[in-house]
Amino acid sequence: MHKKPHDQTTHFGFEEVNWEDKQQKVADVFHSVAAKYDIMNDVMSFGVHRLWKKIAIQKASVKSDQKILDLAGGTGDLAYQFTQKVGDHGKVILSDINASMLNVGREKLTNRGCVGNIEYVQANAECLPFADNTFDCITISFGLRNVTDKDAALASMQRVLKPGGRLLVLEFSKPILPLLSAIYDQYSFKILPFMGQLIAQDADSYRYLAESIRKHPDQDTLKEMMLNAGFDKVDYQNMTGGVVALHMGIKY
Repeated sequence: MHKKPHDQTTHFGFEEVNWEDKQQKVADVFHSVAAKYDIMNDVMSFGVHRLWKKIAIQKASVKSDQKILDLAGGTGDLAYQFTQKVGDHGKVILSDINASMLNVGREKLTNRGCVGNIEYVQANAECLPFADNTFDCITISFGLRNVTDKDAALASMQRVLKPGGRLLVLEFSKPILPLLSAIYDQYSFKILPFMGQLIAQDADSYRYLAESIRKHPDQDTLKEMMLNAGFDKVDYQNMTGGVVALHMGIKY
C-alpha cells in the first residue's frame, strides 16, 4: 500500500490533522459513541437509516452458501440480515477497526441467536487481512467516510472480492436540492451536536460525525474513485434526495 509522507495532513471533520493521527482520533470517537450508537442512529435519521439499509440489503442480492464481508459493520444491522440469507453453509464476516464497536456488535448478534455462520474480525479496511478473491459480496455502511486512505481501502476491497462479486457502499452524500441542502446543514450543525450531548453526553463526537459527512466525496467523485480502484462497473442511486447514496461496484 502506498504510504503517505509523515508531514501530510488530512481532514478530521473540518479540522486539519496529521495524516497518521486521524485513525486514532476516529477511534476515540467510536469508542465514545459505541454504547449509544443504535439509539443515536434512530434519533439522528428519524429511523430512516433502517430503510436505507433495507435497500442496500436488497441490492446486495445475497444467496445461500455465499461468503459476505460487512466492513465497518459496527453494531451488526446488515450482518444480522446476511446471516439469515446465507444459511448454515454460508459465512458472514462482521469486521470493524474499532474494538468497542465490534464488541457491541458481537454481543448484540449473539443475543439474537447468530452463531455458527458469523465471525468477527477487527481489521483496517485499508489493508484487509483476507486472501484475494474471497468474498461474493462486501458492504460498508456509513463507514467509508471515516477511513483515512479511501483509495487504498477501495483497492483492498476490490482485491478480496471474487470475480463477479459486488461492493456496496452506503454513505451520506450530497443533497441534490438546494433547499434540502440548507435544511440539512441547519440540522447537522445545530441540532445533531445538541442531541449527541442530550442522549450520549458527547456533543463533540456528533459534531465530528456531521462534519465528516461534508468532507466525504460526492456521488460522482466516489464513483470515479471506485472505477480507479479497479471496479469494472459502478452505479449509484440517491436516497432521500441525495442525503444518502448507495454505490455498487462490480468486479468482473
